[in-house]
Amino acid sequence: MFHSNFSFFLFPLCVQQIDASANASFLGWVVAAYSLGQMVASPLFGLWSNHRPRSEPLVCSIIINVAANVLYAYVHLPSSHNKYYMLVARTFVGFGAGNVAVVRSYVAGATSLKERTSAMANMSACQALGFILGPALQAGLSFIGEAGVSWDLIDLQFNMYTSPALLGAVLGVINIILVVSVLSTSPIVKYIIEKNFLKLIFCHHPERVGMADDLDGDIDQSAVVTSNLLFFVFLFMFAVFETIATPLSMDMFAWTRRQAVLYNGIILACVGFESILVFVAVKVISPRQVEGWGLGALLVLGDRVVMLAGMVIILCGFFILLPWGNQLPQIQWADLHNSSSHMTSLPSGFKAALPAISNSSTEPTGCPSDQTWCLYTPVIHLEQYITSDILIGIGYPVCNVMSYTLYSKILGPKPQGVYMGWLTASGSGARTLGPVFVSQVYTRLGPRWAFSLICGLVLLAILLMVAMYKRLIAFSVRHGIIQE
Repeated sequence: MFHSNFSFFLFPLCVQQIDASANASFLGWVVAAYSLGQMVASPLFGLWSNHRPRSEPLVCSIIINVAANVLYAYVHLPSSHNKYYMLVARTFVGFGAGNVAVVRSYVAGATSLKERTSAMANMSACQALGFILGPALQAGLSFIGEAGVSWDLIDLQFNMYTSPALLGAVLGVINIILVVSVLSTSPIVKYIIEKNFLKLIFCHHPERVGMADDLDGDIDQSAVVTSNLLFFVFLFMFAVFETIATPLSMDMFAWTRRQAVLYNGIILACVGFESILVFVAVKVISPRQVEGWGLGALLVLGDRVVMLAGMVIILCGFFILLPWGNQLPQIQWADLHNSSSHMTSLPSGFKAALPAISNSSTEPTGCPSDQTWCLYTPVIHLEQYITSDILIGIGYPVCNVMSYTLYSKILGPKPQGVYMGWLTASGSGARTLGPVFVSQVYTRLGPRWAFSLICGLVLLAILLMVAMYKRLIAFSVRHGIIQE
């Protein structure tokens, strides 16, 4: 379900490669189009899954995803307006990814409260595995180069930009086969659909099965809204983290486009592997909490405290990325004459790295001088960047899995398709605004403003979590079925 992680940070390079008229602002909308499509589709697929077999919205969404990936591979063919075809392809890839709401509602309905955290951690680990394989394969496929190979019979270009999309299309076809042959014929799935087994699973203790009909209490809507807001913050900050990797590394470390793809692919693959370890830790720790402190400790104390800890780690990760010191990044001067004139106007106490003389005249490196903040903002060192990656790689997966685990417990035995759709839509809205934030705030004002605003947003989320702490409890705890 999560092969859509492929080719995410190649978009900044690919759009400019096929259409030179695509500026930074349009690039932000192209990247955000994925999340916009997912935001629209998630509640629709969730509603569909509440009333029909879940295999139907899954197959439909994957077909859309495959078609959009194929379109993406052919956006070079039109003679003009290529960037708009890219925008359409990206939007429909996101529309197909709206099936995440269906998957989450299925996991919530097929597990008991005791199993929920472990099951959600397993699902998140699979997503993180896709996150690892995506950048890792992109890093390997970058050696194909921008030219690559062509298949003239079907006008197909196989290069470092199109290969991830084609691979995603192949994986989509495999997913369709798996859904049709395995999920649709599963006796457990059929039983859940026919018998409305959600309420029975929710009462996982045998003596509570007879109480299923008494679990029709109201859902705490304030807790639902708070959970959606927190999830929005988590996805927004991670969207910024993903999107900013390519421009930040090229500006601060003077990497070429190919180096940015390769090195960020390696770094993000390591972050994905780190995320899997975090998910495994959550899965291992949860049963011990149940045995040592009782189920109430896991439901009422564990989820919220762990999520707060993850938010603090995220805050530290972005705080470390703030520029410090008096060394400026290597400037990408328009020419040597401009270089000498700018060098004389540097702020007092600052020193700039001299522009490197490149053997290649095709791709200048460094922080572009037309980004005026490059002339006075201190450089972000590679050590800061990697340390921040490590911290965010710990904090984000913790917040991510705990947020929708707790959200599913807040909803209780109700059909969760639409609610999970809204949760996914809130995250998609964040991923829509994140790239736009990068293209506007980072490009115009620089990393100091960008990361300061992110730190402020995460701090507000922590304060909201603390204020609503007593309301973010499981449905069964709120209605007295399980004691706190």
